[in-house]
Amino acid sequence: MGRNLQSGERLRPVDLARGHGLSAQAVRNYEGAGILPAADRTPHGYRVYTPLHARALRTFLALVPGHGHQTATAIMRAVNEGAQEEAFRLVDESHAQLLEDRRTLRAVESALRDLDPGAAHGPGPVPGAGSEPESGGVFIGPLAGKLGIRPATLRKWERARLVRPHRDPRTGYRVYGEADVRDARLVHQLRRGGYLLEQIAPLVDRVRTAGGLEPLEAALRDWHGRLAARGRAMLAGAAELDAYLRERG
Repeated sequence: MGRNLQSGERLRPVDLARGHGLSAQAVRNYEGAGILPAADRTPHGYRVYTPLHARALRTFLALVPGHGHQTATAIMRAVNEGAQEEAFRLVDESHAQLLEDRRTLRAVESALRDLDPGAAHGPGPVPGAGSEPESGGVFIGPLAGKLGIRPATLRKWERARLVRPHRDPRTGYRVYGEADVRDARLVHQLRRGGYLLEQIAPLVDRVRTAGGLEPLEAALRDWHGRLAARGRAMLAGAAELDAYLRERG
């Protein structure tokens, strides 16, 4: 165990838990998960924590809002195992995902700005979609592939009335017209933004009726706010992580 773990104030699990709304058992669980460094034990087997453990706990709790529980745990475990490069890689991946989510939001806004009010009424062809039925549009497989999802996901969205394909009269297969493709893209993007199907349904219904951006303005503002909060939380987590790395030496 490093020098910092052996020196300074002796703390109990309850001392670390106090002020964070945690139980002493939660602190012990965090140690077991590798979020905290391994604690020394008294001759009677009681854990002995130090200010470095308290710093580790603060760091983990600061990382969770920006990176999520699973990634924050992996970051702390990597640091405590001396694998700093792995910890930095995990941090980089979270930032890359946040950037991708920002791009997704911009894509949603762009797609909505470009909505054709008449698209809600006719299937029309989907240029370049491939494997097009005679009636125009695209079958479920090519559309799922274009979105990077499984056909079963599109069928689930159909059951939730988020997409409404018709059936090809020749084959009986589902056919997604232009409006259906628009709806599927919109649902996909909103799902990536963290919205539940039951939250998306009224938005899609309103877009079908209004054919424009206005119905989603409140949702988009909320999405912008949540991405900004996540970015700010990542900054706070980075500051705590840097302090913890410095204290570990």
